[in-house]
Amino acid sequence: MKGIRYTDEFKSEAIKQITDRGHAVADVAERLGVSTKSLYKWRQEIDCQKRPAMNADVVALKQEVARLNAALKRAIEERDILKKAAVYFASQPE
Repeated sequence: MKGIRYTDEFKSEAIKQITDRGHAVADVAERLGVSTKSLYKWRQEIDCQKRPAMNADVVALKQEVARLNAALKRAIEERDILKKAAVYFASQPE
């Protein structure tokens, strides 16, 4: 026999009682007639749904950091070449 199927709205409201209102998981489980295991599972599912949006931002930021690091490396190499050229031309007699 399979368990009762709860709607997504019911699940999200149950999790809001824990996360937003600060109720204990055991209290919410007892009040709603569900197991604490179910509540923990629902909370994990909701957290996983929220993560991809954040991960896309993190990936974009990492790409930007890599691009900026490459540009910095190139600028440092150009600066070093110009320093060497300045020393060379400064040491040449006129």
